[in-house]
Amino acid sequence: MPFQKVQPEKLSAAVVHQIEQLILRGILSPGERLPSERELAERLGVSRPSLRDAISELQQGGLLSARAGSGIFVADVLGSAFSPALVRLFATHDEALFDYLSFRRDMEGLAAERAAQFGSDADLQVIQTIFDKMVEAGDPSLSDEAASLDAQFHSAIMDASHNVIMLHMMRSMFDLLHQGVFYNRRIMFSRHITYEILLAQHSDINAALQARDAQAARTAVEIHLDYVKQALLDHQRSQRNAEIARQRLEHESGKA
Repeated sequence: MPFQKVQPEKLSAAVVHQIEQLILRGILSPGERLPSERELAERLGVSRPSLRDAISELQQGGLLSARAGSGIFVADVLGSAFSPALVRLFATHDEALFDYLSFRRDMEGLAAERAAQFGSDADLQVIQTIFDKMVEAGDPSLSDEAASLDAQFHSAIMDASHNVIMLHMMRSMFDLLHQGVFYNRRIMFSRHITYEILLAQHSDINAALQARDAQAARTAVEIHLDYVKQALLDHQRSQRNAEIARQRLEHESGKA
C-alpha cells in the first residue's frame, strides 16, 4: 500500500512558508528589513537555530539577502521584470509611454473593481487613510511626500484586489515610474488647477471604493488615467510649440 508515516513539519519549514506567504502577498516589500534575529524568533515562537535555518533557505532561494552590518532584507524580487535594454527603449520612445498608460488603465480599472468587491474593511481603511494624508499633504509639486502618497494610493488599490500576480506585476510597473522611466511625475503637478482636478479624481475613486460600487470604482480609475494621458499629450504639444517658436525667433533675429 502506498502509505507512509506522516512526518511532523520542521519548525524552520513553517517559518519559510510564513515568510514566503508574506512576500507573495506583498505584505513584505522588496528592500524591507526584517526584525533582528532575537525579535523575529520571539515573534515566531521558534528557536534562533530554527530561524537561522529558515533564513538560510530563503537566502538560497533568492527571496532574502544579507547586508553586512545592516541585517536581513527582502530581496529585490521585482528587479528582473524588464531587462535594462528594454527599460532604455521604454525611456526613449513615446509609444511605450502611452502603451504603459493604456495598460495601467486596464489593470488598475480591474483592480479597483476587484477591490470594491473583494477588499476587506481593513483594505478600504488603508485606502481611506492614504487619501486623507493626500488631502493633508497638499500640492505634490511642493512636497516629495505628497507625490509619494499618490503612488501609495494606487498601490493600495492593487493590494486590495487580492490577486498576487496582478499585485507583483503592477508593483514592477510602478517601480519604472518611480525611476522616471516613462515621465517625470512633476509634469502632472505643474499647474495648480491640475492638482485640484487630480485630487477630485482620487476623491471619486476613493468614494466609489468605500461605497463598494465596483463599476463606479473602475470608471473613476479610467477617467483619471485618461486625464493623465491627455495631460501628458498637452505637455508634449506645448513643448513642441515652444521649440518651434524658439526656432522662428532665432531665424528672425538672424535676418535682422
